Amino acid sequence: MGTVVALGAQVGGAKLADGLYRLRGKDLAVIVNTGDDCEHLGLALSPDIDTMLYTLAGLADPARGWEPAGETFSFFDTFKRLGGPDWLRLGDRGLAAAVLRADGLGAERRLTEITLDFCRQLGIAARVLPMSDDPVRTLVRTEEGEMSFNEYFFQLQCVPAVESFHYAGADRAELSDEVIDALLSPDLEAVVICPSNPYHAIRPILEVQGMRELLRKRDAPVVAVSPIVGSRALKGSAAKMMREMGREVSARGVAIEYYRQIDGFVIDTEDEALAEGIRASGIEVLVTPTVMRTPEDCAALARGVLDFAQVVRERKAAQEA
Repeated sequence: MGTVVALGAQVGGAKLADGLYRLRGKDLAVIVNTGDDCEHLGLALSPDIDTMLYTLAGLADPARGWEPAGETFSFFDTFKRLGGPDWLRLGDRGLAAAVLRADGLGAERRLTEITLDFCRQLGIAARVLPMSDDPVRTLVRTEEGEMSFNEYFFQLQCVPAVESFHYAGADRAELSDEVIDALLSPDLEAVVICPSNPYHAIRPILEVQGMRELLRKRDAPVVAVSPIVGSRALKGSAAKMMREMGREVSARGVAIEYYRQIDGFVIDTEDEALAEGIRASGIEVLVTPTVMRTPEDCAALARGVLDFAQVVRERKAAQEA
């Protein structure tokens, strides 16, 4: 067994990362989207990083993985009463990471350093790595104009029709040494793209300068898991975005988004009929249950993904021999 690198964000991505963590422990590195990060009231919010941290530490709320379990909102209630903006709901426990992160960044510490400190404090043996220490911000182009992802998501509740995305700063952002080391590890077993929104969760990671090239240079297989089951997203607004941008709303539509970037693709048993069509594009396919309701589901899917990655590796080696 070697090391594993996962690319992920959101609740679905954190669940699969948790399954991988149960299997690989310290030999897992998770590269997390920071395109949705924002500065609010002097705080540094990193929603995908915090979702990943809470999940891997066993602190996440079962129903709302982006919050710690037992979250309360006394601060926010008083904040609103005093006339503060109420479009972004800030929980009492979640404020801790935002305050400490803002303080660290203000002291010119790297986001990666701060996040790895959080891992140590929470007892997480795996490495949770921001996709870059440089700011990248996901902008959504809609029928109502271009706006930040947070404005689109929190203030407008994903209502405007999406036309496209822009990842401001990605062309100047650099990969951290920690991300490069993880992807160039000589014992890298697999790169797993977790079931996350391909447009505002995974694409920002891929757009960071040098990421696509680094993934192409590695020897380990890249395997992605579809966030779409049937014609719906299990979490979030991926299906709505795909429909509005004229994409095919299906697991095959997601596979097309990752074309030439992945070696294997994992789809749910509900989508088995799509498997041959995806294979025809040169991508290996695993059909397996992908809905993760319990920790056992997360570990079972992670085990299946890693076994599949080994099969993909052996087939590639046989073809090149």
